Amino acid sequence: MQDITKQKDVTSEFERLLESSGMLAIPKVGDVIKGAVISFAKNEVRIDIPGFKTGVVRGREIFSESAEVAGIKPGDDVEATVVALENENGDVELSFRSAGHRKAWDAIAGAQTAGTPLEVTIVEANKGGLMVRVNHMLGFLPVSQLAPEHYPRVAGGDKSKILEKLKSFVGQSLKVKVLDANEGAEKLIVSEKAVWEDEQAAVIAKYKIGDTVEGAVTALTDFGAFVKFDALEGLVHISEIAWQRIDHPRDVLTVGQEVKCQVIGIQGSKIFLSMKKLIEDPWKNVGDKYHIGQIVRGKIIKANPFGFFVELDPDIHGLAHVSELSHTPIKDPTDVAKVGEDKTFKIVSIEPDSHRLGLSLKALEEAPKAEEKKEEDKKEEKPAEEKTA
Repeated sequence: MQDITKQKDVTSEFERLLESSGMLAIPKVGDVIKGAVISFAKNEVRIDIPGFKTGVVRGREIFSESAEVAGIKPGDDVEATVVALENENGDVELSFRSAGHRKAWDAIAGAQTAGTPLEVTIVEANKGGLMVRVNHMLGFLPVSQLAPEHYPRVAGGDKSKILEKLKSFVGQSLKVKVLDANEGAEKLIVSEKAVWEDEQAAVIAKYKIGDTVEGAVTALTDFGAFVKFDALEGLVHISEIAWQRIDHPRDVLTVGQEVKCQVIGIQGSKIFLSMKKLIEDPWKNVGDKYHIGQIVRGKIIKANPFGFFVELDPDIHGLAHVSELSHTPIKDPTDVAKVGEDKTFKIVSIEPDSHRLGLSLKALEEAPKAEEKKEEDKKEEKPAEEKTA
């Protein structure tokens, strides 16, 4: 036993002398070394570290990176990370796993710096986005960073339906760009939208504000409709769908419907469209059809605390304010009429530039006489007087 100890001491002293003379660079724990494979057994790979010792990779340090080492054979040059300078057999303990980990992070960092897209595989879905695998590393693809074609547009933002949509992507491959890579925190955030934006840049450059495009409605949301054209997708805000007021895009549009739009805005990869710009504004000639004091018939299409929206014709809608519904104060407009009813109104104001037309019900009724009004006021005041007494 003493002879072995003496031999190790002599060897260590010899190595120190060689290193100090510059003839041998002894690796440190954590270094990635290169060497030639001496032998490859089921649970052990032996590697020649030039001018130093024999290294060995064992057990899980092999299999964790099985895809990287499956095809190696004696004589091949490989990379491994130093785990310990000497194991129980006097060999340098090495790891393919650590080297693969290091190589993976280097590749990811390089892709982030160069802006190079990476191909990832979706392995899991949660409410916030998708877990992806890239170069044996796990990363996260937030919902907000999905390309428009994969973004889960769900009516009402139903979280269970969004998750169901996201789960359908598991097993698929996507091209992404690295947004954030922090090796120390094992944090990797990627974006499919960034790749989509780059691909669309050249196509978007062909368009300018004022251009007319034709496309199909791909989705309807509370705030508008998405229209796809020439591999691009633009948003028609609800206020740009029609000149008249609508409660939801589905009231006038259906998914798959072919429509014509005008480009009204371009912000980076975002394109904003308008359908109503291609239709003559009916309010320009509203004076030819309606005038103040005119008695008209209209259908109540919506009731709010502040009054009724009334359809006079398919293009012109008016507002009957709550103060114009009765000569006596009312708390709820639906006490006077219901949605869907046809009523007769008097036009009390027209503002073509603001697209406003005021209607009145009380203007068609005779105002209460002064004496009657005085009596009404007394009735209203009486409870207050009694309360004071």
